[in-house]
Amino acid sequence: MATSGWKFQGKEGVFRLEQPELSSYLYFPLVNEAGMMSSVSPTLHGQSTTGHNSFLLEPISVESLHNSKAARNFWVYLEGYGAWSATGNSARQNAALFSEKNEHSSLEAGFLWHKLTRENNLLNLRAETTSFVPVTDDKIELMKVRLTNTGNTELIFTPTAAIPLYARSADDLRDHRHVTSLLHRIYTSVHGVEVQPSLSFDERGHRVNQTTYGVFGATQDGKAPVGFFPVTEDFIGEGGALDWPQAVVANRRPDVEAGAVAEGYEAVGALRFDTVRLAPGASVSYIVAMIIADDRMDTKRVAAEYLSEQRFNELLEQNQSYWLGKLDTLSFQSGDEQQDLWMKWVTLQPILRRMYGNSFLPYHDYGRGGRGWRDLWQDCLALLVMEPDEVGHLLYNNYAGVRIDGSNATIIGAKPGEFIADRNNIPRVWMDHGAWPLLTTLLYIHQSGDLRFLLKPQTYFRDVFTKRCRERDLTWTPDQGNKLHSDDGRIYEGTILEHILLQNIVPFFNVGEHGNIKLEGADWNDGLDLAPARGESVAFTAFYASNLRELSELIARLEHAPGGTDTIEIAEEIAVLLDSLETPVDYESIPAKQELLDRYFDSVVPAVSGRKRKLNVQQVSEDLRRKADWAFGHLRKQEWIRSEEGFEWFNGYYNNDAVRVEGDHPNGVRMTLTGQVFTIMGGIATEEQVGKITAAVDRYLKDEQIGYRLNSRFGEIQQNLGRAFGFAFGHKENGAMFSHMTVMYANALYKRGFVQAGKQVLDSVYRLSADFERSRMYPGVPEYINERGRGMYTYLTGSASWLLLTLLTEVYGVKGDYGDLRLEPKLTLEQFDAEGEASVITSFAGRKLQIVYRNLQHTEYGQYRIGEVALNDKALDCPSHREVCLIPRQAIETLPEGVVHRIEITLKA
Repeated sequence: MATSGWKFQGKEGVFRLEQPELSSYLYFPLVNEAGMMSSVSPTLHGQSTTGHNSFLLEPISVESLHNSKAARNFWVYLEGYGAWSATGNSARQNAALFSEKNEHSSLEAGFLWHKLTRENNLLNLRAETTSFVPVTDDKIELMKVRLTNTGNTELIFTPTAAIPLYARSADDLRDHRHVTSLLHRIYTSVHGVEVQPSLSFDERGHRVNQTTYGVFGATQDGKAPVGFFPVTEDFIGEGGALDWPQAVVANRRPDVEAGAVAEGYEAVGALRFDTVRLAPGASVSYIVAMIIADDRMDTKRVAAEYLSEQRFNELLEQNQSYWLGKLDTLSFQSGDEQQDLWMKWVTLQPILRRMYGNSFLPYHDYGRGGRGWRDLWQDCLALLVMEPDEVGHLLYNNYAGVRIDGSNATIIGAKPGEFIADRNNIPRVWMDHGAWPLLTTLLYIHQSGDLRFLLKPQTYFRDVFTKRCRERDLTWTPDQGNKLHSDDGRIYEGTILEHILLQNIVPFFNVGEHGNIKLEGADWNDGLDLAPARGESVAFTAFYASNLRELSELIARLEHAPGGTDTIEIAEEIAVLLDSLETPVDYESIPAKQELLDRYFDSVVPAVSGRKRKLNVQQVSEDLRRKADWAFGHLRKQEWIRSEEGFEWFNGYYNNDAVRVEGDHPNGVRMTLTGQVFTIMGGIATEEQVGKITAAVDRYLKDEQIGYRLNSRFGEIQQNLGRAFGFAFGHKENGAMFSHMTVMYANALYKRGFVQAGKQVLDSVYRLSADFERSRMYPGVPEYINERGRGMYTYLTGSASWLLLTLLTEVYGVKGDYGDLRLEPKLTLEQFDAEGEASVITSFAGRKLQIVYRNLQHTEYGQYRIGEVALNDKALDCPSHREVCLIPRQAIETLPEGVVHRIEITLKA
């Protein structure tokens, strides 16, 4: 699709955008594994931090990108003209933004670097500002400003780099802004300005601070600045501002040299360089480094390792190679090159969310850092494909966040296995949280064939909350640690399988008045948070039901797996939940289910006995199958609804008055997309019902302007359902195109064979995101599209993982099957290129594979089947039928490592 905004340059995902400052809310991520997290706007606003309590630049939200004056800046005082900003961020340039004819800017960005070019034809001066975060062990951001004389006469100018140093916790932005500036200790050295506050002054207490923040600079050949303006009020002058500082505007001589110290003021890394006489056609460059360190810095090392143009260019090349190498683990080639390049940016997004969490970019769900429980498992879906070596350990560590009552910690700490009950210690349970780990673990098992992962022992999370946060155990204290103990005081461990069983069986019994699982604090839609007493989530009852069926099949396989077993061990208390093994419960009886669950809860507070029971895997499998079958039948019988217009679909929710949410209503038909996704994906909806659901979705949720809405217009604030309905309709969880659920809807349709319908949904996500005139975002998929078509909360969204997974495993049909490679393409004719080929590069069984589908007869999906299959030009005797080919894992593991192996599949009519 052609875009009128950014344009791709070449084949590596680099894009270019003219006059980027004329679009609001744009920002670009710069990050490394050492923990530096930055963002830059087209005028180099943004922030730079290593966490909630350590911001080098001022913490911001998106409104600050155009309202705040505290940005990275590089000034030129030009003889005969005055002050000019290389980043466009001066009062004079801002005032002329919509009328200036002599100044033009453009942006180029790639993985992960950002280059702003600004040229003033009147001044005959061009500035190219390149920013990136190098892949070193330092928490550092680098910026190079290259100034070129584009005219015919010599230019004389004086440069000044100016980076405001906030240097403290985000908590101090308002309440203690001035008081915390009194803690500042400002040091100057040969190459720059350093700030080390004497104390940390935030929610952690008034502790001695070690963290240091610095701005250092040099000319292209390493020459140091000639002086500094380290105190903000001195730099801007009385009546001045950061976008019109007196020190620059009046071209004042710097009054501070290396070695000076100041205390108790707001700081700025304002570095004055020597005056330059620049001949026509000549260029000069300056390197600026922004650093956060654990203590005072070795400034000589900083200068030697970072402050020269040669070193900058080396690190930039290293940075580009690192990110391209990381992203080349998964790439698509179809009949639409632009969309393939766009997908490279989507591929980056799960990695960014692993590194940023949901915070530290100008749009953020959480301002204080960390990721939620659900986010962690969602992101692992894509990381399993992209970073498979790391994810197995990550999954294992994550299971330590499960409580013995089937709930879990909701916030993930910075370290593996570090969990927090809730950011604000609120006793709350999201009822969907238990459903996601099995989904991700199944993908891992299918990719790896490692069924014995299920038998690994793992601890449980323990805190003051019990019985799914309904009660507090006042005998528990934090000094007991956050691990579950047995009666004898030992830390209790159960298998990963035991954790999974708990997460899926407990909800089965935790039902409301209509027999569906209680909504509790909320489900996937965090905005449905006002129905904890009588609300029910039909949507996630469907998810849990399909999980029980999947789990039944998974457990049955344990007996026949390599090194398999016909028994499993679980805590003796948990056995009561496998009711059919002893005293079957009538699943139609809601009180009987609730009573059984209460008995279980009472048995595990304050500790478990530590005793185990051995159970036959086939009997456990049958118990789970019985539960799944009941839930499938219940949903099909009770929750299938019909509007007066004749459209049919599944109800998704009951509110806190125990009233069905969806269907005909005086304010108009009410419908949610979530209720359709999991009934389709999990197989609850029959094939006939899927067709009816798509018709209903097209009627009530599809909007040509913003795509598939998360819900129809309810028309009222729903105090008995959730805060989401207080949002304006068409925004966030109230009727926006929420990419995550839309992509999952596409995934569900593909899974059920409704390929054309699924493709239409995926195409809409791409079309809306890439339409720059409306979405006003860089390449990638946003969290949601609002009523005006603007892409919101860019980069950090779980929808990226689902989009990658859907494209790889459903569209291109490349997936694991208990360790073997399963190929089941669902490509439509237009997804092949002119030669009739479509391919994907991915990793499987530790080998890099290029899987090429050849549709030489140009046949549409549904009319082709798999014909010949070749691995590195050698024919494979691939057991296949009409749509599927299974390649044994052993055939791939015997291939040499370190090269790309080609699997070619010829499709035949």
